[in-house]
Amino acid sequence: MKRIDAIIRPEKLQSVIKALRGVGVTGFTVIPAQGRGQQKDVQGVYRGHTYDINLHPKLKLEIVVSDAYLDRAVQAIIQAAQTGRMGDGKIFVYDVLQAYNIRTGQVDETLDELQP
Repeated sequence: MKRIDAIIRPEKLQSVIKALRGVGVTGFTVIPAQGRGQQKDVQGVYRGHTYDINLHPKLKLEIVVSDAYLDRAVQAIIQAAQTGRMGDGKIFVYDVLQAYNIRTGQVDETLDELQP
């Protein structure tokens, strides 16, 4: 099993969800995040005061898939989230040793049963 952490632009969430469903990936977690990469600071004005925005709003998707789904899930995220501009995000992939179903307390092997 693999875990995919994808940092994306908030406005791309629905496109990414649609793309993931299109390749058979339906389970994921979405976490609001703020971050900084190579994207430049932006100046904002609030009640007449200028301030720098140096943390940009992002969303973090955490997805666990069988090894067979890894490449298609990553490509689906890239195609749906890519704008070609700085700040599109990053994807990180990790090994997952085991998963447990909290309701049953058993090792959850359903991710390994998914077929491409």
